Amino acid sequence: MEYYKLVAVTGLPGLYELISSKKDGAIVRSLQDKSTKFASTRIHQFSHLESIEIYTTGDNVNLIEVFNAMDKDGSGLPDAKDDKAVKAYFQKVYPEMDFDRVYNSDMKKIVKWFEILKKNDIELKLSEPEEEVAEEAPEAAAAVTEAPKEEVSAEEKPKKKKAAEKSAEAAVEEETPKAAPKKAAAKKKAAAKKKAE
Repeated sequence: MEYYKLVAVTGLPGLYELISSKKDGAIVRSLQDKSTKFASTRIHQFSHLESIEIYTTGDNVNLIEVFNAMDKDGSGLPDAKDDKAVKAYFQKVYPEMDFDRVYNSDMKKIVKWFEILKKNDIELKLSEPEEEVAEEAPEAAAAVTEAPKEEVSAEEKPKKKKAAEKSAEAAVEEETPKAAPKKAAAKKKAAAKKKAE
């Protein structure tokens, strides 16, 4: 199970693995009891753990940074029911957290989620595709800057001419079949008039 597949669902306790999404909701699997259920978007909202940020005294940080700090700490987790113990724990583990804007209920939720992640042996890292794209981007940018602008525009012009010629030929072909039935119909009408006279 990958970290980027995990979501928090409003109205449902704990964390869920996103199995598939649909127009009107998603199919999710609970990390606690492994039950699978459909969660409707009419009732629930989904938050990917990767997209959740935490207020700090500087710039906001991704939730995974707080989880990694908790993982490195090594001391036991506080009782999630004890407000003072939870706040003291985060003051020790992540002192940069903005305790005026991060409520006790949020800190308790972070502790509970961390326990769930540890029980399920989920590796705490952001998804790989973003890193691969970031590594490939400089190479692609270098390839673009190496190509002379004149060559690119010279290659594009013949393509545009060919496309215009093809569309003109298609227009002529479309007009020709339509005109032929009209002429045939006109000839039939003229022949019918002559017979009637």
